[in-house]
Amino acid sequence: MTDMIVVSDYHPGWPERFEDLRQRLAPHVAGLAVSIEHVGSTAVPGCAAKPIIDLDIVVSEESVMPELVSRLAGQGYRHEGDLGIRGREAFQAPPASSGHHLYAVVAGSKPHLDHVLLRGYLRQRPDEVRRYSALKVALAHRFPADSEGRAAYSAAKSALVEELVAKSYAAWAAGASGREADRTGW
Repeated sequence: MTDMIVVSDYHPGWPERFEDLRQRLAPHVAGLAVSIEHVGSTAVPGCAAKPIIDLDIVVSEESVMPELVSRLAGQGYRHEGDLGIRGREAFQAPPASSGHHLYAVVAGSKPHLDHVLLRGYLRQRPDEVRRYSALKVALAHRFPADSEGRAAYSAAKSALVEELVAKSYAAWAAGASGREADRTGW
């Protein structure tokens, strides 16, 4: 039998793992990064997730990306391009590094807002977290942990992710999230 995709219940140690990664990366992106954000499901308390930390290195403008790519390459990261998401650069972590996905985005760009608005929206709505978690757990049991299975898993959850992202933008536009931005990290 093929191994299934691993999706686990929320682990309270994920923010600590993020912070460790952030502190290790920060000196190498100093002067280029506006911030390093914990994004994705591991950044949402109570959300089931693959135990892989997603990080966004947020820069002020596109023109610093070549220097950022160079600095990260010096730390063993391999630049993978945008992987089909325009405005977001992806990096493969060094082999000895703990499980994480690293991205670079421009502050205020669509990929940046998609990540932080969705994170903030879910942090405010436990009912949506439960719905999203239930889908991810069910899909993880359905698909094998090979490259085809992971692609199918991502495709199968994309409709709900798109719905939640749209709701996060609507909440932000309505001002519901704007007042919460400082408190929730939106």
